[in-house]
Amino acid sequence: MSGGPGAGAAWPLDPPLAEWSRMADMDVLVTIGDFSRMTHLSVKALRHYHDVGVLTPAQVDTASGYRLYDTSQVPVAQVIRRFRDLGMPLEEVKTVLDAPDVASRNQVVVAYLERMESQLSETQSTVASLRALLERPATPIVVEYRSVPALPTLAITEVVTADDLEEWWVEAFGELYAVLSAAGVEPAGPGGALYPNEIFELEKGEVVVFVPVADDVTPSGRAAPFQIPAAELAVTVHEGSFADLDQAYGALGSYVAERELGVDGPIREHYVVTYMHTEYESEHRTEVCWPVFYTTTAAPPLPETSPSPPGNSPGRNG
Repeated sequence: MSGGPGAGAAWPLDPPLAEWSRMADMDVLVTIGDFSRMTHLSVKALRHYHDVGVLTPAQVDTASGYRLYDTSQVPVAQVIRRFRDLGMPLEEVKTVLDAPDVASRNQVVVAYLERMESQLSETQSTVASLRALLERPATPIVVEYRSVPALPTLAITEVVTADDLEEWWVEAFGELYAVLSAAGVEPAGPGGALYPNEIFELEKGEVVVFVPVADDVTPSGRAAPFQIPAAELAVTVHEGSFADLDQAYGALGSYVAERELGVDGPIREHYVVTYMHTEYESEHRTEVCWPVFYTTTAAPPLPETSPSPPGNSPGRNG
């Protein structure tokens, strides 16, 4: 089913053709045990599918409660088993089976296959990242100290859960850039975000995504003017996918902790090169900024490198 079954594709649920239609009209009932052997679906699974309305027996004996299946239901059961092997939720399996026409059925199947392809891509990216983490030698990161002034921005500030962060991040930046475009205002620098401790520790916190601006912008929707506070920062650049961004966090956090430089405050990210600039994740660049208590002028004579596993593949939440 490459890309989902086509309108003319053979489908086990379609009505039988002429040669054997007379046989299909004959009721041949079998016990649940025999039907289980025919379909490789356990008796427990068949009972559950009956209970949730996915596969109803042809008959149920009112006295004994025994379930009897028609042999014509075998192809349906085989389709169900394959969808379940692919991890399709029973609710969606039922939608496929109950579809009123081929187009409706294909729409559900194709949507699920596309989700599977996306999950497969994420899995492959994670495997590649893990392999790189285990097999490649640690390489040093470069740390820059910055004293940054307060920054006028257009921003969206909301309490977000870690599970919803990636989708929210994409939508929020899309809204910010749309507001700026409608107002005819050019960004005054790369977009960024502030992440409070709570988003990491409690998986929920008030996140700020922002785009620097030099001109006044009228608030619109969720977007409003916001002054990013001045801060002293230790900064490193992550090259590649957001899926590997934790490696930059780990290396920079270790660097700051080992030198006892850290202070309270949100972690900042600056999105220097993103999907808006190039589709190649290997070319994406994200600055990770850790709050510290001194500027470059006050920095002690310490080496500005720290071991870090390499990251080679962006996104927001990984």
